[in-house]
Amino acid sequence: MVDERDHDTSSSSLPSLSKQLADTTLGGSADVPVVDLSVSDEGFLVREVVKASEEWGVFQVVNHGIPAELMQQLQLAGKQFFDLPEIEKEAVAKEEDFEGYKRKYLGGINNWDEHLFHRLSPPSIINYKYWPKNPPQYREVTEEYTKHMKRLTEKILGWLSEGLGLPRVALTQSIGGDTAEYVLRINFYPPTQHSELTIGAAAHSDMGAIALLVPHEVPGLQAFKDEQWFDLNYVDSAVVVIIGDQLMRMTNGRFKNVFHRAKTDREKLRISWPVFVAPRDDMSVGPLPELTGDDNPPKFETLIYKDYIDQKIKGWALEDLPVY
Repeated sequence: MVDERDHDTSSSSLPSLSKQLADTTLGGSADVPVVDLSVSDEGFLVREVVKASEEWGVFQVVNHGIPAELMQQLQLAGKQFFDLPEIEKEAVAKEEDFEGYKRKYLGGINNWDEHLFHRLSPPSIINYKYWPKNPPQYREVTEEYTKHMKRLTEKILGWLSEGLGLPRVALTQSIGGDTAEYVLRINFYPPTQHSELTIGAAAHSDMGAIALLVPHEVPGLQAFKDEQWFDLNYVDSAVVVIIGDQLMRMTNGRFKNVFHRAKTDREKLRISWPVFVAPRDDMSVGPLPELTGDDNPPKFETLIYKDYIDQKIKGWALEDLPVY
C-alpha cells in the first residue's frame, strides 16, 4: 500500500509542502476547464467533468441552474455582514467548534482574512446560533442557496460516478447520501499594500470530498498544476468546483485533489463563498472496491473520516490552514 504521506495526509509533510508551494513559479492565467451545463449531451458532460477532475482537480461550471439573482443576493448578504461593526460580527464569534466568525492575522506566511463558517445541511447539524441575524435576509437567502447547491453537487457527483463506470448515485452514497455535511465559509480578504507577501489562504487541498465556490470578480484564487501556480480567470456567474481529498482517495487516485490558495489584492476587497461537502465524521472512507483489483490495488488506507481529519491537521500549529 502506498504511504499516504506522498498524498499530503501526514501531519509532518503538509506544512513543509505548503512552504515549498508558496515559493513555486506563477504560471499566469490558466485555461482551467469551463463546462457549460446547458449542453444536452449527457455523455459529453460526463467526459468533460471527468477529464477536468483527472487533469486539474478544479473546473468551473456555467449555466448550472442556480439563479443569478440568488447568487447576487448571497453575495450582497455576505458583504453586508462583513460591513457591520466588529461588535455585531462578534455576536456569532467562534467558540470551541469551527463554526462562527473569526478575524485572523498570522505572521510568517501571513495569512490574513476574516471569515464566517457554519453548517448548512443536513438540518440535524445546523446551529443557527452561528447564522447572522443581520442582515435580516441572510437566513432566507442562504437556505434557498443551499437547496440549489445540493442539487448541483449531486448532479456533478452523478456525472463523475458515471464516468467511473459506476451507478449515478455511487459517489453521493459513498459520502453519506442525505447525511453528507455541507458547510459554508465566507472568506473576506481586505486589501493590503503588501499583497505580494500576504496570503489570504495558504496552499492546501480540501479535506472533504468536493467544494463548490462562488468566486469574486477580483481575481485571487490560484491552482497548482505542473509545478506552477495558475490564476483562475473570473467567469461571471460561474461556480468553481474543487476536488477534495476524499474523492481522490475514493477513486484510488484517479481524480486529483488540487492544491490551491487565495491571494489578497493591493487595492480591492475580495470575498469568496465556498461550500464544502464531506462525509460524516464516523463514516469509513477509502478506495471504492469497484475501482480496485489485482491490477489496481488500493493506494490508500480506509479510514474513519474523523481519524483522517485528525491525521491531517496534526502538527499544523505553525500554519493556520483551512480545517475542513
